[in-house]
Amino acid sequence: MTPLLTSPVSDTDAGLDVTQDDVLTIAGRRFQSRLMTGTGKYPNLEIMQQSVAVSGCEIVTVAVRRVQTKAPGHEGLAEALDWSKIWMLPNTAGCQTAEDAIRVARLGREMAKLLGQEDNNFIKLEVIPDSKYLLPDPIGTLEAAEQLVKEGFAVLPYINADPLLAKRLEEVGCATVMPLGSPIGSGQGIRNSANIQIIIEEAKVPVVVDAGIGTPSEAAQAMEMGADAVLINSAIALAHHPVAMAQAMGMATVAGRLAYLSGRMPVKAYASASSPLTGLVHS
Repeated sequence: MTPLLTSPVSDTDAGLDVTQDDVLTIAGRRFQSRLMTGTGKYPNLEIMQQSVAVSGCEIVTVAVRRVQTKAPGHEGLAEALDWSKIWMLPNTAGCQTAEDAIRVARLGREMAKLLGQEDNNFIKLEVIPDSKYLLPDPIGTLEAAEQLVKEGFAVLPYINADPLLAKRLEEVGCATVMPLGSPIGSGQGIRNSANIQIIIEEAKVPVVVDAGIGTPSEAAQAMEMGADAVLINSAIALAHHPVAMAQAMGMATVAGRLAYLSGRMPVKAYASASSPLTGLVHS
């Protein structure tokens, strides 16, 4: 496997200095990788382990409720990854109300402590009462976020691409906002780009595009828009070759971030020759 791009990039003439100091910071914790991955839907634990490793990710989300109940595919999950190297992001998947999400978040914090991450207060907040489209409940999410912030959690809320809700969650103290690109597990790509762009422009906390990304080009698109990170699970786990796709997603995230920092060329209405027209040889 070809390793991900990790070496510093410097272009002093262009005023660009992109090095490993360009880190993702969430609630005061620094991460080199801007790709977050999940642990569900993989054919088996071994493929999940390999996929996480080659992706280069440092944050892995874990469904608290499914680990607790040893749901199919989640047996032994707590022991499957090296939690001294991977930061656990417990999530409240399966919760339909704010009250349920708050309770599961507390269990998630205890789970992280049991696995050696004593200072881990991160929680990916999901409140999803709709079983058909799996769209998050904005009111329940806000209610749960307010309470969890009061309890000292670093809340990473999963939301519709609603700029006003994103701003309100930031104001109550959330560590990030996580707008969906399209419905969970749909692979439809980024269908809400205009609203996500507004969220990115207005947010003073990291913006993580979560859900709907199906291909590396879509991961790169999110990063080129200025997203701080992407969270990808189904597109990796359900690929014909998950390990290879995990590496591709990691590389796309790096490429998209570098492209964003580089600054794209202006869009022009007409063609512009790549070669200069001076000094031509005339017959």
